[in-house]
Amino acid sequence: MGEKIVPLEMNLVRYSNPVSVKEREEKLTRKKLDGNDGLISNEKIKECDEILNCILPPREWEENGKLWRQKVSNQPATRMDVIKLTEMLDMNLQHLQARETGICPIRRALYSQCFDELIRQVTINCAERGLLLLKVRDELKMTMDAYQSLYESSIAFGIRKSLSAEHNKSDMQDRLTELEAEKQKIKDDLATAIAKYEMNQRQGTEQRIAEQQRYNEEINFLKRSNQQLKAQLEGIIAPKK
Repeated sequence: MGEKIVPLEMNLVRYSNPVSVKEREEKLTRKKLDGNDGLISNEKIKECDEILNCILPPREWEENGKLWRQKVSNQPATRMDVIKLTEMLDMNLQHLQARETGICPIRRALYSQCFDELIRQVTINCAERGLLLLKVRDELKMTMDAYQSLYESSIAFGIRKSLSAEHNKSDMQDRLTELEAEKQKIKDDLATAIAKYEMNQRQGTEQRIAEQQRYNEEINFLKRSNQQLKAQLEGIIAPKK
């Protein structure tokens, strides 16, 4: 699912009217041919434009076979411009449905544009302040990029861990199946061993009972034989007296 991008026409930075690159060069040539009238003010405007172009580079595109260039405006901002900038920021945040919390590329892009416009306004009044704000902007961007890289790395790490956990889960499931089968086999072997033990116990008991019966029969037989022998001996001995 792709992320929404801030449209070009919703840029909060104030730009001057776009001009053809060729026409721009002709105008600069005519200004050089003019006299020295307004030389000091032109130098200041040129210096301000150069700083603004370094901070916020001009936009260029080709249309109808012509190369067009649009630079940031060098016109100072009024109190109403600042109020309008605030209203435009709130309106664009709502229109583009930017998230109020968390990571949101739309909200970040709009606030970056707002910050660039503030840098433009400050630079026109004091170039040094503008350059200082430029350092702040670049440092903030580096910090945000570092946090974003860390976030993406953590997401990738989490995905790898999740895939590894799923793989380990599959292995553990297979191992669990093997252990269940081994457990069932041990249960079957135990049941077989118990049945064999009980059968041996019954056979041993029956064998002991049978042996005891045979032993008792033999004792009784010997006792009867002994009594018969005694009786015979008594019959033989009695007439001699």
